[in-house]
Amino acid sequence: MELPFAESWKIKMIEPIRKSTRQEREQWLKEAHYNVFQLRAEQVYIDLLTDSGTGAMSDRQWSAMMLGDESYAGATSFYKFEAVVKQLFGMKYVIPTHQGRAAENVLFSSLVKEGDVIPGNAHFDTTKGHIESRKAKAIDVTTDKAKDTQLEYPFKGNVSLEKLEKVLTENKGKVPFMVLTITNNTVGGQPVSMENIKDTVNLCHKYNVPVVMDSARFAENAYFIKTREEGYKDKSIKEITKMMYEGVDAMTMSAKKDGVVNMGGFIATNNKEWFEGAKLFCIPFEGYVTYGGMNGRDLNALAEGLMENSEYDMLHTRIHQVQYLASLLDEYKIPYQRPAGGHAIFVDADKVLTHVPKEEFPAQTLTCELYLEAGIRACEIGYMLADRDPVTRENRFGGLDLLRMAIPRRVYTDNHMKVVAAALKNVYDKRESITRGVAIEWEAPLMRHFTVQLKRL
Repeated sequence: MELPFAESWKIKMIEPIRKSTRQEREQWLKEAHYNVFQLRAEQVYIDLLTDSGTGAMSDRQWSAMMLGDESYAGATSFYKFEAVVKQLFGMKYVIPTHQGRAAENVLFSSLVKEGDVIPGNAHFDTTKGHIESRKAKAIDVTTDKAKDTQLEYPFKGNVSLEKLEKVLTENKGKVPFMVLTITNNTVGGQPVSMENIKDTVNLCHKYNVPVVMDSARFAENAYFIKTREEGYKDKSIKEITKMMYEGVDAMTMSAKKDGVVNMGGFIATNNKEWFEGAKLFCIPFEGYVTYGGMNGRDLNALAEGLMENSEYDMLHTRIHQVQYLASLLDEYKIPYQRPAGGHAIFVDADKVLTHVPKEEFPAQTLTCELYLEAGIRACEIGYMLADRDPVTRENRFGGLDLLRMAIPRRVYTDNHMKVVAAALKNVYDKRESITRGVAIEWEAPLMRHFTVQLKRL
């Protein structure tokens, strides 16, 4: 008989977690102003808020940390890390930063100015924030197939070449670069095909516009190319990765995802002028260019994490768990962005809480209901995260309204996924009785979802 699936690792250390009562959770959520970012970690049973920096490092990563070189300049740890980035991505110049949004801050400080237009396949929150805070405009050019959450299409993260060309032709001289995000988090952790990557790069270069790859989940994207796109099943993840970056001008990365570290990021580029420009902002914002806000031990752990997480077995274990949770939701007929992505399940809140009007933020409401049900912390990726239009100050209700359950790497078991699915089913079963959502009592002018204060209606 065929052997059943099993993880490609074994557990060496555990951390106890505790359950809470419904009464406790109701009090805690009220004190947090119905914003799960404001909950304390010990108030959470299963934490699916994010997969960023929440993964479990391997024994090899922990051992590499013991060899960290903490020299201020020219540390051996930097050169080990730099060699791995060059090997995987084929980039000449590398600058470490303390995380992905820092990489964006450093690079965008050099490149983005007021009035610029930056197209991208659904910019994530920090990317859009760094663009709009500089009084530039972020324009979404994602394929329309991503809008239909129930459509089975393998590469919903793809760029619409027609939308992109329209932006490029209408804004000549105002587009410093295009942001290509792999996988596309905002539309459900959806991958971008190799064909679309190449076509996007070629189209941008036709208009003399460089391409910056937002690379937080590059390995998961490579896995989907290997398993879903014709012609790549016999290629290794590392070979596919190298191919994805051929022709790309630069990359920013939050290494807290596919680098499987608790903190870290970097910029890499083949453009010497961009490298020199970014260095000018790295030193005052992050630190000297060979550590850039990271300890030597963390650079060692990141170098090891990038190498081991770009192996098929590790990725297959990780993505299998996401697909397992999806299969449980299929049994319960709970709608989510299909097919399941690489790092999370994105439940379509508009299709679950059909009686909650968009002005009362269905996905944020569903986030609260899931926490109250079982102490599971997820994250709203929808109308709250979309923020307000920087000109009209109106809420942006045009996109998807999703509940993201992001699964940390190598942390939870499939039994935890059963609990998550059962809790969501319990909420789903009483959806007809949930007729009101939440209202904003206070919000920050930028990236409000992190600190917003809400009230139940």
